[in-house]
Amino acid sequence: MRILITGGNGMLGRELVRALAVSHTLRIADLPETDITQVSDCFAKIRDFRPEVILHAAAATDVDGCESEPDRAFRVNAVGSANVAHAAERLGARLIAFSTDYVFDGTAPRPYHEWDTPAPRTVYGASKLAGEEAIRIHCPNHVILRIAWLYGPGGPSFLHTILGKARHPGPPLRVVNDQWGNPTSTRAVAELVVRLLDQPVAGLFHASCEGEATWFEFARTAIAFVGIQREILPCTTAEFHRPAPRPANSRLEKRRLRLHGFPPMPDWRDELACFLRHYPDL
Repeated sequence: MRILITGGNGMLGRELVRALAVSHTLRIADLPETDITQVSDCFAKIRDFRPEVILHAAAATDVDGCESEPDRAFRVNAVGSANVAHAAERLGARLIAFSTDYVFDGTAPRPYHEWDTPAPRTVYGASKLAGEEAIRIHCPNHVILRIAWLYGPGGPSFLHTILGKARHPGPPLRVVNDQWGNPTSTRAVAELVVRLLDQPVAGLFHASCEGEATWFEFARTAIAFVGIQREILPCTTAEFHRPAPRPANSRLEKRRLRLHGFPPMPDWRDELACFLRHYPDL
């Protein structure tokens, strides 16, 4: 297939390129060459390549930065997504886009499924939800994948940050232990995308790894796996003030994948172990 990847130089985009380059003809659309917020530039770049599939991974993902620059967040995540979706529909391309757990407020006592009502508490979450809505309006032939707690080769990610800190001497590391989620590798997401390319499904899917952990458990597991001797202590969200509130519950149930007959996503511990075996010096 001819596949165009927006945000192809980002952490997820790079993994998508690795997973697809051997079997497909790819084009990366990313800054500074392609600006999805400029409708004419976005359409021209997509039209010139004539993709059969567009993987829309471009996004403003700095959660705290979005709070201080809401116009930029909505310009990229909402307007940019609308431009990509409109171009995909006009050119007859299938669109697979990526969203986030931040569309939810994080107060539910169970994992969120695809039919739960979003209620974002941050500018980032609101802008990504607006992007989802734009995609639904402008491009019926779409798949939206909500992902969470993502890490992959090169970063940036929480995993890169915590292992970087753990390798330097200092006081005990303190990591939040009252936020729950599904640590997810870019590899697991890319492998799902490969399967989706052969399946004529459409709509919204949750696509995080199986199993759940707190940030503290995620960090402690990673540090132990690579053999770093560093003390790590649990703390509460209240002890770390951030401009954007973090959801206490980021767990995503993969209900629609299950109902469509897809195999379960990999367990987060297995994926983390695989990743750290391949990248021990992260």
